[in-house]
Amino acid sequence: MSTVAQATYRVLFLCTGNSARSIMAEAMMNRLGGGRFEACSAGSHPNGTVNPLALATLRALDMPTAGLRSKSWEEFARTGTPPFDFVITVCGNAAREPCPVWPGMPATAHWGVEDPAAVEATPEKRNAAFRAAALALRRRIELLLALPVEKLDRLALQAKVREIGTR
Repeated sequence: MSTVAQATYRVLFLCTGNSARSIMAEAMMNRLGGGRFEACSAGSHPNGTVNPLALATLRALDMPTAGLRSKSWEEFARTGTPPFDFVITVCGNAAREPCPVWPGMPATAHWGVEDPAAVEATPEKRNAAFRAAALALRRRIELLLALPVEKLDRLALQAKVREIGTR
């Protein structure tokens, strides 16, 4: 019996600060993607630190947190960087900013999620906001993982990935 190597799809999650939503999406995609998907995250104006509540939320969901860091999207736009198959913005600001030209013509989408770091309330409400953001991202990631990526042409894949952002 022969085995056929399965493609690994590369995903870049973008937001402005790269401290919460995109970081959580990176960690969840890497765990849930089971080696079929490899995720990174970056920000247009990274603040340089990962929000402690994002890390706590990930740990509560049994997601990995080791090695997560806030980074610039310029790190992934350099010549010689492996191309991405998907580039997904998770905040409205990053979706409106001029992005670098990503090699390989990746499928792009906007999966807007409210910024839990912007919630100024009690600790309970802040924790609830982070959990809600994480669950919204997880639901969308699971929908992407369920797509028959290898069977869809580029236009159909682009449409499906964008449609996920409306759910």
